[in-house]
Amino acid sequence: MSLFKRKSKDSPLSREEALACVPVRSAAARESRLESGDILIVYPQTMRPWARALLGRFAKSAAASAPVKKLQLDQLGSSVWEMIDGRRSVRQIAAAFARNHRMPYREAEFSVTQFLRELGKRGLVGMKWEPRK
Repeated sequence: MSLFKRKSKDSPLSREEALACVPVRSAAARESRLESGDILIVYPQTMRPWARALLGRFAKSAAASAPVKKLQLDQLGSSVWEMIDGRRSVRQIAAAFARNHRMPYREAEFSVTQFLRELGKRGLVGMKWEPRK
């Protein structure tokens, strides 16, 4: 069971397996709430090893000057981010999102999965999946 390791392309998950995955926040992400109620996430920019080495040569401390990125979530994104607790599955998050925002489940499922996919591309969320025995 690995949190942030990519799954091989040889065995893609079925829809049911993907909805049973549990999203887990990255430990490197830091969040703060803005006055507007939105959430601002600050996270380190992923760098290729050669770029990190180059930065280390020119900066006094590569760790101190590692570039960071910021992502401001709107009301809908903030509500999904708050539901990511490491215990709820994607299906449970989508169902709660549909109830809270009074929308059809399929539309909520699509929106939540797309949002989680984007967070995954940025390295902010990993998926925990345990195959059934």
